[in-house]
Parts: sequence; C-alpha cells; structure tokens
Amino acid sequence: MRDNLDFFKTSMPKTREADFYLGCRNGSVFIDFNRTKNNLISLVRISFDGYGCCNLNENVQTLNTEDSELFLKQMSIDLMDQNKITSLVKKAIKMNRQQIWTDALHKYDFIKEE
Repeated sequence: MRDNLDFFKTSMPKTREADFYLGCRNGSVFIDFNRTKNNLISLVRISFDGYGCCNLNENVQTLNTEDSELFLKQMSIDLMDQNKITSLVKKAIKMNRQQIWTDALHKYDFIKEE
C-alpha cells in the first residue's frame, strides 16, 4: 500500500462522540480526534474493518502545538492536503501505538514492520 491513505472528513452517530472524524482506506478505517481545552489534538478511537473499534484511554498523548494547528487547518479547508494529514495522523498513531492493535496497524499500513 502507498503512503497516501486517501483521508476524507466524515461524521459519526451521536453514540460515537468526538470533535473530528476521518475515514480512509475506502471506508475500511475510521479515526476520531478531540481538541483539548489548550487546542491540542488527541486521538480518541480508531476502528478497522475486521477488527472492531479500539478506544484509547485517558493517557493518550496529544500532538504538539504546531502539529495541532496544522491538523486544525486541514480540518477547516475543503480539500485536505493528503500528505500533511497523513503525516499528522500517522504521528498521532505512532505516539499512541501501545494502545492500538498492532496487527490492524500493520494490515492497514499505519506502521511498518519492525
């Protein structure tokens, strides 16, 4: 699979609450993010076809200020820069990968084999 994951903005039902929703891999993966009171972006949950929904706990690491601002900018425009949003999402996942199913991350190409 290639590096560009073809992210798209989407919505979710009220039972899956978050501030921002992204889908990718032709709707096989959905990723939810929140904005903290300090305007930092945190990963809330990620769901993978064939694996289910992985909720992260309160110990999630946020993107730094600069990356959070870049994320918010991408979410505010109609046509996201796929390279930028892919980089930001992969960074958030890498920082919190101990809370996410490794086999799903490998299958959907969010992390490389180590």
